[in-house]
Amino acid sequence: MIKIGLIGAGHLGKIHLRLIKELPEVFELVGIYDSNPIQAAEVSKAYDCKAFSSAEALIDEVDCVDIVTPTTSHFEMASMAIKRSTHVFIEKPVTQTTYEARALLALAEEANVKVQVGHVERFNPAFRAAIPYFDQPMFIETHRLAQFNPRGTDVPVILDLMIHDIDAILSVVKSSVRKISASGVAVVSDTPDIANARIEFDNGCVANLTASRISLKNMRKSRFFQKDAYISVDFLEKEMEVVQMETLEGEPGPYDMVMEMGNGKPSKKIIFDKPEIEEINAIKEELRTFAEAIHNDTTPIVSLEDGLLALDVAEQILEKLKMSGSLIEK
Repeated sequence: MIKIGLIGAGHLGKIHLRLIKELPEVFELVGIYDSNPIQAAEVSKAYDCKAFSSAEALIDEVDCVDIVTPTTSHFEMASMAIKRSTHVFIEKPVTQTTYEARALLALAEEANVKVQVGHVERFNPAFRAAIPYFDQPMFIETHRLAQFNPRGTDVPVILDLMIHDIDAILSVVKSSVRKISASGVAVVSDTPDIANARIEFDNGCVANLTASRISLKNMRKSRFFQKDAYISVDFLEKEMEVVQMETLEGEPGPYDMVMEMGNGKPSKKIIFDKPEIEEINAIKEELRTFAEAIHNDTTPIVSLEDGLLALDVAEQILEKLKMSGSLIEK
């Protein structure tokens, strides 16, 4: 059993708290801390757990902490825990800046603790079902659109929404980033509410990402194109489908869909596949695998290095937006 404490008892923190309590086989919930004592008392009563008077007091009683606070306090809370040799699960984005993320990385290596970053889409069952089909995608297109919610306008849409797709793409494309371009428009807030970024990789892959928080409907779709295959992942509906082409051997069957390639090239048979998707709660799964990494002394599925890489690309996109005049620093 791993003793765990939760830091940050807001909307997302309460979701994490409920799911931690649904994992009694791996976690023993010691208590919570929130900077708002009234909020902490209410959540403590609702979830039947102890509210600590300080983050330090909580950290001293646990093996790991789940940090679900605003990004502005991620570095403070995580560094405090790591310096006390406590394992850390930290929500995305990992920190406010890559400078802070690199400092955390150095601390974590020195303390020899596990740090997992909450890029939850890696645990989305549709994305996990697609992983075996990826074979050097060379063009990727993502759309992450959300209905307007004032609660999310305190951070740029890049860090709020697009960073999910940045992390997912970086986990699939095993190549360094060569070039980034971006544009965006501020519609209802002081920073871009809709933005587009183009990421070019050294291996020739190109990713085109669009994120918006002023859409009339929610959408979270990614499309991956590679040699003889197209893979579509719907993160929202938790669906995945694959269209593959393979060289036709012999005569086609009566229901086969065949594409003539011309110029004497062999015909291709088109194969459609829509695998059954396992029903899982992605947040619960990421917390469970975090416990596994601690138990087995293995690297978390979404490591601190992964969080740093995603944040680094996000910062470069924000810099491109600033250069284009789309993002104005206060």
